[in-house]
Amino acid sequence: MASANWAFRQVFGDRDSTEEPADEDLISAVQFDGTGDYLATGDRGGRVVIFESSEVTHRAQQRERGEVSDGRPQPDIEYRFYCEFQSHEPEFDYLKSLEIEEKINRIRWRHGRAGPLFLLSTNDKTIKFWKIFEKKVRMVSLRNVEGGSTKPVVTPFIASLRMPALHPVQCIATASLKRTFSNGHAYHINSLSFSPDGETYLSADDLRINLWNLHTNSSTFNIVDIKPDDMEELSEVITSAEFHPTCASQLVYSSSKGLVRMCDLRESARVERHSGLVFGHAQQSESERTFFSEVISSMSDVKFSRDGRYVMARDYMTLKIWDVNMSSHPMRTIKVHEHLRSKLCELYESDCIFDKFECSWGHDDRHVCSGTYDNKLLLWDTFGTDNHCTTLESVSSSSPSRRSSTLKGKLGLTRKDSMSSRNFSKKILHHSHHPQRNLVAIGARNSLYLFTAN
Repeated sequence: MASANWAFRQVFGDRDSTEEPADEDLISAVQFDGTGDYLATGDRGGRVVIFESSEVTHRAQQRERGEVSDGRPQPDIEYRFYCEFQSHEPEFDYLKSLEIEEKINRIRWRHGRAGPLFLLSTNDKTIKFWKIFEKKVRMVSLRNVEGGSTKPVVTPFIASLRMPALHPVQCIATASLKRTFSNGHAYHINSLSFSPDGETYLSADDLRINLWNLHTNSSTFNIVDIKPDDMEELSEVITSAEFHPTCASQLVYSSSKGLVRMCDLRESARVERHSGLVFGHAQQSESERTFFSEVISSMSDVKFSRDGRYVMARDYMTLKIWDVNMSSHPMRTIKVHEHLRSKLCELYESDCIFDKFECSWGHDDRHVCSGTYDNKLLLWDTFGTDNHCTTLESVSSSSPSRRSSTLKGKLGLTRKDSMSSRNFSKKILHHSHHPQRNLVAIGARNSLYLFTAN
């Protein structure tokens, strides 16, 4: 499906894209919920913004008319602003004399529950569990005053007094903090993932993975710990972790050594260091190793396919896909940044070589995608045999189509990647796929782009 006809659909962002956005406005997390009806973004300012699909309104109108839904999705959907709330504030760790910034590192929706929406958000140290719901705003009517006057109505009969009454005016979406999970990590949190039952979730930092129960924040259970007895012997850190989509006992995590490990908690409640099924790259010979080898082989993201059959991981140079039944070598290796190998020195000096690109699966697992520079998102067929890809890009040079009136930018499709005028400051690190249709949401600086395919 990477070869499908992808087209720009919507954009949310500033009207004037020529201005440099404030750092706190830069998008740092993008996530669809399990139905695709809601889309959440987090930014460096600690805010969470939620958008709602037009399908939600369409189904509500059908219920009001007494119509029976045929279950088929609308051919075209659009998203509208739903609500916004401040998830995290700047903090200060007095024991370590460190500032804890409010940047949202991860957002994960709780799935499989009717009624109100629930999501987890985290910064470097604190995880918060939020309830998002609609409440009715009521106003007082039948006052005993005339118009805007504060003078009481003069009447000879006590029976003519009117009892004030409340009547609903409108419904607004709001967020309520249900629980705060803190003091579970000594290092920066890089991952959140719900188990399939929605009652527990994992959180991962550089050296540990913890298991939490949503109903208690007083304790957590450590399931993976790779911290050495002597920190001078530290040679590997955890970079990402995720639960299996259907099996609550299985999880996968990636490391800075370019390895991916899949563990089963039925074998041991606490995973021993360096145990589990290992997916990894072939060891390079000494002649092939360079100063940058360890940096560019570090995995930045790992994802199970939606059916749990495959595992995908992204490092700086490549995107690798494994069949979980065949861990000896990748089923496919996609060269994403091979054309930048000659520029590694420049990328190292500008710190771009440490950029952490995410990866994601399409709704049917038939295509995969990951970001790159110049505000481009690349899509490949999962089972393709070549490196051919489709590129979704945003270039702020002229006015876009009518649906993107809130941002001055040119959006389109290309199948060629030019090295000229490459902008390393503009990059796609965060994106999310709709779980039921060919629609992808892309966080580019302080704007959110949506592309769809037939």
